Amino acid sequence: MGEPTSEFGGAAPLRRTPQQARSKARLARVLETAEHILIRDGVEALTTTRVAAAARVSVGSLYQYLPDRDAIIDALAAGYFAKLEAAMDGFVEAAAAERWKDPVGLLVDAYAAIYRTEHGFRALWFGSGLTERTRAADREHKRRMADGVRRILLALDMARDDGELGRVCHAAVLAADALAQDAFRREAQGDEALLEEAKVMLRSYLSAVTARYRP
Repeated sequence: MGEPTSEFGGAAPLRRTPQQARSKARLARVLETAEHILIRDGVEALTTTRVAAAARVSVGSLYQYLPDRDAIIDALAAGYFAKLEAAMDGFVEAAAAERWKDPVGLLVDAYAAIYRTEHGFRALWFGSGLTERTRAADREHKRRMADGVRRILLALDMARDDGELGRVCHAAVLAADALAQDAFRREAQGDEALLEEAKVMLRSYLSAVTARYRP
């Protein structure tokens, strides 16, 4: 039997998947509470006893779904990844209906805006308590984001599809992620100068990619 899935995205890091509306609402409240603790006090503060007390649920009730701190971290990360990937899916749909003059600038600005509002994601992103499962999920998340970039290039008729396009889009996502991390470590709202440099670099790379894979 495979791992359960849920609205938190991908393989759900849950001991059980809630079925009833009340149980789903309770779990959502627990994760919202965990996020507040994460933002305020960091990953190290995400103990099951503290989260349960703050969410006003019993530890036993919490254990049904999230047996330890690692499971809480994994569930929060899965939710953040799902939000970012849903945004990418929206951009793919928009690219199919619109003509973008500057896809790099649009995507960098859009994701910078998301990072500014997702305080929990940044706290987790920069924290030292990431689990091996979350790190593995992040690697798969970046591959899915790269596939979104590939689909955008195809929708905009900027490149032809072949076995190499996915690889170069993955490289672009890895570079963009590293630059964005440093920009938001420097400043809570993101270092605008560094984000602009990221756009310059990624536009140059995109030009090389589209010249190589011109349809």
